[in-house]
Amino acid sequence: MTMIPAAATMMIKEKQPLRLRHELKYHISPQDDRILTSRLRKLFKHDANADSHGVYRVSSLYFDTPDDKALRQKIDGVNCREKFRLRYYGENTSFIRLEKKFKINGLCGKHSVRMTEEQVRRLLSGDLECLLECGQPLALELYSKMRGQLLAPKTIVTYDREAFLYEPGNVRITVDRNLRSGLGGIDFWNLRQLSVPVSDGLAVLEVKYDEFLPEVVSMAVQLSNRQASAYSKYAVCRRYD
Repeated sequence: MTMIPAAATMMIKEKQPLRLRHELKYHISPQDDRILTSRLRKLFKHDANADSHGVYRVSSLYFDTPDDKALRQKIDGVNCREKFRLRYYGENTSFIRLEKKFKINGLCGKHSVRMTEEQVRRLLSGDLECLLECGQPLALELYSKMRGQLLAPKTIVTYDREAFLYEPGNVRITVDRNLRSGLGGIDFWNLRQLSVPVSDGLAVLEVKYDEFLPEVVSMAVQLSNRQASAYSKYAVCRRYD
């Protein structure tokens, strides 16, 4: 078993800036989706990375332990929890990020680091040394947990996202559609053949912001008979294992 070098251990212990944000989630119908996005398109600008229709595909590969620690903590509503994932956008596998998303006392945060396609291919083939070579604290933390907790790739989650931005309050509004779950093994590069629809035609509205939610955003995302609720794309996709 490869030991983590002392210098690498120190890097794992280094604290990255802890930036926590509020996050609201709504499960919405196709009709609500049409009403809402028509309103949002008039008020806010799209994410600069989107296509001409303001949409881009998100592909994520989530990690979990053999006893599904991340999944169980989400279902049980554990107050402090985390999950690791690899993510790229559209067809561009030249830009992949390793991310750790965490929740503390109802607030959300995320740490991320860039990884190359070669590093990711090595990682998914079982070569964990690429995480040590990466030299980034987050990569070293994943290495430690893959060794110590047997964290491993578990499920592919993919969907189409339309994102809107509003600078006051650092607000990001996203509408995620066509949620799909990867089946038949972990093939991060062949999603079209290995994914099946799991959203029942519904979409997910998410609103993320810092200290305050501007009134214009609050009014824009308001829908009758809709209340914020806990929702996890990862947990939904795990139902189809």
